[in-house]
Amino acid sequence: MIQKQKTLAKEFTLSGKGLHTSCVVTAVFKPAPENHGFKFKRVDLDSQLIIEADANLVGDTSRGTVVEKDGARLSTIEHAMAALVGMDLDNVLIEIDNEEMPIMDGSARPFVEAIEAAGVVEQNAERVCFEIKEKIVYRDPKTGSELIALPDDDYRVNAMIAFDSSVLSNQFAALDSMADFAREIAPCRTFVFLRELEFLLQHNLVKGGDLDNAIVIMDRQVSQEELDRLADLFNHKRVEVQKDSGILNNLDLQFENECARHKLLDVIGDLALAGVRIKGRIIATKPGHGVNTQFAKLLKKEYQNSKRNQIPGYDPEIQPVMDVNQIKEALPHRFPFLLVDKITEITDDSIIGVKNVTVNEPFFAGHFPEEPVMPGVLLIEAMAQCGGLYVLHSKKEKYSTYFIRVDNVKFRRKVVPGDTLIFKITLTSPIRRGIANMKGLCYVGKTLVAEGEFMAQIVKN
Repeated sequence: MIQKQKTLAKEFTLSGKGLHTSCVVTAVFKPAPENHGFKFKRVDLDSQLIIEADANLVGDTSRGTVVEKDGARLSTIEHAMAALVGMDLDNVLIEIDNEEMPIMDGSARPFVEAIEAAGVVEQNAERVCFEIKEKIVYRDPKTGSELIALPDDDYRVNAMIAFDSSVLSNQFAALDSMADFAREIAPCRTFVFLRELEFLLQHNLVKGGDLDNAIVIMDRQVSQEELDRLADLFNHKRVEVQKDSGILNNLDLQFENECARHKLLDVIGDLALAGVRIKGRIIATKPGHGVNTQFAKLLKKEYQNSKRNQIPGYDPEIQPVMDVNQIKEALPHRFPFLLVDKITEITDDSIIGVKNVTVNEPFFAGHFPEEPVMPGVLLIEAMAQCGGLYVLHSKKEKYSTYFIRVDNVKFRRKVVPGDTLIFKITLTSPIRRGIANMKGLCYVGKTLVAEGEFMAQIVKN
C-alpha cells in the first residue's frame, strides 16, 4: 500500500531548560515541504545554520545524541526525533535558539502532545521506506550491545536492557505498532543511577537537571542526609527512597518496565537519523546512543546501497510511461532491430524498460535452431536503446544517440524464449558537452542476466 509523506498542520512552540546548560531553550516546530526530512535551524547563530538529522553528523553520544556541522552543535535531540517518527511525520523544520533541545519532563510526551494539538497533514509525495530484506547486525564487543534489523511487514521494535544492579537488572519492552507509541512509549522518562548523577554534578554537568525529569535509581545504600543534600542541589523538596523499589519517592513509575520502554524510545529517536522510514523489526540488546547511532549509520549505508542496486519491479497492469508507438517517435530503430517494447519508469537519473522475448524473434532462426538463445550483442543493443530513450525522451527537437564506447560487459545467464527482460539504465555522471555515461543492468525476474557501461554521443539531427 502506497503511503504519503506527512508534515505538521501548523507550527508549535515548546520552551524549557536545556539539560546540561540550564538555559531556557525555545524550539519552534514548523511544517516543511515534501522530501525535506527532519532538520534543525540554529536561529541564534548569525549563519542561521541548518543541521540535518543525519547519522553521519553525530559528534557525541556520551550524555545524549549530539549532531554537529560547521562548528555548530545541537544536543539531546533523541526525544524530539522519537516523537516525530512515533507521530508518523516525515518533514519538519525545528528552529532552535540554543545548542540543545529542552529536556522537558525527560520523555517524549510533551512533544507528542504538542504534535497532536497542532495536527498532522498528508502531502502529495510518496513516502520512501527502507524495507529490510535480510538480517542486518551491528555489535559492540566492548559493551555486549547488539542491534539487529529483521524483515517484517511494519516498523516494530524490541528492546532488552541489563545492568549490574540489584534494583534494575533485566527488563524487556516491545512496540508492535507505531500507532501505540503515544500511549505506550512516549510518556516513559529517562533514568539515571545515583552514582552517575553525583559524577555529573561534580563535573558541572546536568545544570538543567531536575529530580522530576528523570527516574533516579538508588543502586547503593544512601543516608537521608545525603539525599537531602542531593535534593538541595537540584532546588527540589526533600525526598526519600521508596521502600522495596530502589527509586526516589518524588515520582511514580508509569510502567513496571518504564526504563526499558525509555531505551526503546531512544532507539526510535536515534534510528530516525538513518534518514528513511524503516520497514522491519529492530531487536536492540543493551542499546545506548553510541551503538544506536552507529547502527543508524549502517542502515543509512545499506539503504543507499539498496537504492543503487535495487532490482526493478515490473507490473504489467501499470500504464507504461512510453508505449511502443511513443518509443518509435523517439528512436529511429524499426523491425527487426527495435528491442524495447515499453518504458515503465523515468526518474532524474534512470530509466526502466521492458522487452518480451518470444520464440518468433527472427534471430532465433540462426541462434540457435535447436537451442534458441538471445545473442549477447543484442542484449547490449537493447540496453543501449533504453539508454538512448532516457537521453532523448525530453528533447523537443530530433536528436540521435551514437554509442561510442562499451565497457565491463558481463553475461551472467542465457536469455531464452518466454523471458521478460527488464532494463535499468542509470546515468553515472551529469551529461556534459553532449556526452552521456550510463550503467546498464538487465534482469529476468530478480536474476541479473547482463550488465555493461556505455558512453554515448548526443547529436542533433
